[in-house]
Amino acid sequence: MVYRYNPYIQKNIRGDFGKLMTSVFINSIGKPASDAVVRVYDPTSSIIIEETKTDSSGQIPLITLPAPPIDYSMAPDRPRPFNQFNISVSLTGYIEANIYNVQIYPETTAIQEVILKPTYDSIDIPYPTLWGDFPPKIPESEVKKLPFPSNLVVLPKPVVPSIIIVHDGAPSDNTVANYTLGFKDYIKNVACSEIYATWPRETIKANVLAMTSFALNRVYTEWYRSKGYDFTITSSTAYDQAFSYGRNIFKEVSDVVDEVFTTYVTRPGLDQPLFTQYSDGVEVVREGWLSQWGSKSLGDNGFSSLQILKNYYGSDIILRQAEKVEGIPMSFPGETLKIGSRGESVRVIQDQLNAISNNFPAIQKVIVDGIYGDATANAVKKFQEIFGMPITGEVNFATWYRISSVYTAVRNLA
Repeated sequence: MVYRYNPYIQKNIRGDFGKLMTSVFINSIGKPASDAVVRVYDPTSSIIIEETKTDSSGQIPLITLPAPPIDYSMAPDRPRPFNQFNISVSLTGYIEANIYNVQIYPETTAIQEVILKPTYDSIDIPYPTLWGDFPPKIPESEVKKLPFPSNLVVLPKPVVPSIIIVHDGAPSDNTVANYTLGFKDYIKNVACSEIYATWPRETIKANVLAMTSFALNRVYTEWYRSKGYDFTITSSTAYDQAFSYGRNIFKEVSDVVDEVFTTYVTRPGLDQPLFTQYSDGVEVVREGWLSQWGSKSLGDNGFSSLQILKNYYGSDIILRQAEKVEGIPMSFPGETLKIGSRGESVRVIQDQLNAISNNFPAIQKVIVDGIYGDATANAVKKFQEIFGMPITGEVNFATWYRISSVYTAVRNLA
């Protein structure tokens, strides 16, 4: 690693600091890019703040960067609550990747994944909706009338799709791109485009649940495909949710999404996920919609995520979990795997970790015997470290599905 004198940190007397985690892959998250050169720049002067190379897992060490005071993100009338930095990634045989305006908040960890391909379009990350100028959502019914009898819904119960196709603009704009990505990755992108990662965890969770339910309503009702479009959802805030392809996310948000991405808001006797619309609560306020700034205040006052949601959508709402996650070899067994666990679920995880270790050699191979011992726990810890998860050495719901998604990516590359 090459460390450089950083005058911005030296002068950051009134501010705080955030962390930047950068991971570089080739074609997909299934193949890490080792020895890629990563440079972090100041966006105004183009001074290189730090330069280093990726390890065998495609990662660089965490970088500390200056950020504004944390109180800037705690009320809507404060100065800009984040700093911005540019990143470049170069690797022999690939076009240099440039990501502009990566956002750094205080006391958070920004995660910038870079997937190198033979060609690469530079990414310019826009402001989040709470700071930028975005059109307000067009009101829609929270429950959609499904076509009958030629129902276009694929399954009678909501499922979490393996992928989602995002149209990068208004539905009728045929000049913009469609982006295909994993459902979880989409929700993380939306949440980091819509709210601040510095907010209380229960506030983040309430907003993520609303965003997930919103998206699953579009999936379940095949809202756009039933109208002849070839995508699932749009990035237009007038119709759907903010989305910025390739933007950095935040660990604090990512951890919440990993925990609840199969959970949606509905009402008793109703299978359909509610179309849970929301607004910032300052520029736009609507009865029956979640207020983002209002949810922040409720979180400050100790409200749980469900209490926050009931405050806006009604006391009769319930949370329900989708019965299936598409594209996953085996569903979560229902209980956390840890030292002493035995059985087929342990064997599945051991087999998947071994397959992943073919591309991520820092993860030591384990004996596939269905017994969760120290070696399996250590392999899980290394996996969690590489992918920015809480390092517990145990396979809970979040780790199970993250291992499954990386295993699927590795298998597809093979």
